[in-house]
Amino acid sequence: MKKQPVLITNAARSQSEQLRARQIRYVTMMSARAACLIIGAVLVSVRPPLLPLWLILCAAGMIFLPWAAVLIANDRPPKSRAHPAATPAADQQRILEPEAAEVIKQRTIDVEP
Repeated sequence: MKKQPVLITNAARSQSEQLRARQIRYVTMMSARAACLIIGAVLVSVRPPLLPLWLILCAAGMIFLPWAAVLIANDRPPKSRAHPAATPAADQQRILEPEAAEVIKQRTIDVEP
């Protein structure tokens, strides 16, 4: 099994990695649609009991899967709860305690010419 590297940043995955994951999901779902078509053709030739029910299920899969595949392939990756995106507004609204504010005011940096 391939080991995953340790994540040391909360940066999003690269665009190429996201695209590859979406492509894999799309191809998988469209393969399931093709399987529904093949299964429907086999069922018509075999004529099992409850054939209309099975054909309706196969047809529903062939109609629903392309729509869902496009929606899922065009969706952005979900945000992780472990690493929420930092917003600048939230950083600006941060209120310091009085003691912490005093420590920051006393901090100096000496620069010699």
